[in-house]
Amino acid sequence: MENLDGPEPEVPAIPRDAATLILIRDRETRPQVLMGQRGATASFFPSRFVFPGGAVDKSDWTVPLAAPMNATCLARLARHDAEPDLTGGLVAAAIRELWEETGLILGTPGGWDTTPPKGWETFAATGHRPTGEGLTYLFRAITPTVLPKRFDARFLMADAALLKTDPDDFSRADSELSYLQWIPLDEARNFKLPHITNVVLDDVAAAIGHDGPPENVRFFYNAPGVKEYRSIA
Repeated sequence: MENLDGPEPEVPAIPRDAATLILIRDRETRPQVLMGQRGATASFFPSRFVFPGGAVDKSDWTVPLAAPMNATCLARLARHDAEPDLTGGLVAAAIRELWEETGLILGTPGGWDTTPPKGWETFAATGHRPTGEGLTYLFRAITPTVLPKRFDARFLMADAALLKTDPDDFSRADSELSYLQWIPLDEARNFKLPHITNVVLDDVAAAIGHDGPPENVRFFYNAPGVKEYRSIA
């Protein structure tokens, strides 16, 4: 497990906005989640199994979504000091990271009316536009102040049935994650996971049993001298 008990630095790293996408399949039988392993030399959670995700790029803010997330999730994304224009960027970043790290497409068939921004060229070349339709805002976590690299991560969830590609075809994935695989939810904790991923799995299990947004979004808040769970209703 990562060391979260070290001394507080004099000036903690500023968290970068980030988005993670949790894909679920076979939710009616034996639910599975898509995860991959980070490299042993990675600067953040080395060798851990994680969901696809990463930092929001400025280009993500300008990506035109084919459809937004549902209103409840969008309102929750905008709370707790999030900049209004960031909400669409979070959705776009989650979809872009999924594409880059797994080669899977979550989007709507169609061309782009504008030139795709940097980082989106290959996604646009597949003939799809990213969409927030069907995505659910599930969890938020700010990484502890003792870590040298920190993120303010929003965890979004979607059903694999929304994918426009074969869910088992990872041939177009980059090298960010290895051993990409669908892991039965009841076996996920047998893998080497970051602490927060173990926590998120509880919320995934609770969300699978019903449709629509959860009653509230748990928020693991970390700041100098403060470490607590909050709720985004």
